[in-house]
Amino acid sequence: MIRPGRLPAIRRRFGGERRDTEGRGLDTVSLFDPRVAAVEVRECGEPLIDLREVDALRLDRRPAGRRDDAPVRLRLGVVDRLVTAQTLLPAGLRLYVARGHHPEPPESPHATGAAVDLTLCTVEGAPLWVGSDPRVAWSPHRPMEASAPDPVAAENRGHLRRAMTAAGFINYPAVWRHWSYGDRYWACVTGMRFAGYGPVRGPGRRSG
Repeated sequence: MIRPGRLPAIRRRFGGERRDTEGRGLDTVSLFDPRVAAVEVRECGEPLIDLREVDALRLDRRPAGRRDDAPVRLRLGVVDRLVTAQTLLPAGLRLYVARGHHPEPPESPHATGAAVDLTLCTVEGAPLWVGSDPRVAWSPHRPMEASAPDPVAAENRGHLRRAMTAAGFINYPAVWRHWSYGDRYWACVTGMRFAGYGPVRGPGRRSG
């Protein structure tokens, strides 16, 4: 969780605030913006953790083509922050993780193990309505800031946004379920000069 006054310390760790050539903060960018690709990566070497071994987190097995026993892996620091985010949710709610590391293509946000697609569920694992079906490629309610279709979706989306943001994640505004910490996109949006997570091929294997 980012406490008041902690952001300057985090910025020092990642090289300070990053600005464009005219001195403007970089705060609203596409995943494939050239400024994201230009962020330096200083790989921290954290391992990928198999979320099947993390009892605190629920795994969403609904994505098309996923086997029930298929691993969902994320960097160790990202997993720690997800557990923190979950403690910030209202009683009875849990994070429902659908997608983590995917090595191909290497420029994909998920290739670093620092990006995660997720939604909310009950303690029993029943998915909650957050405004659009996460399995559907497009919906007018897909962007995080889009008007939710009903009060229930608006409330759940607010719970998700507050918990994930407080734990240090940033959202890709075009997709409410996509969050990351420590990758190039996170560094660019939050104003850090470098990212701590680069592409990895698999557990313990960095991309060359």
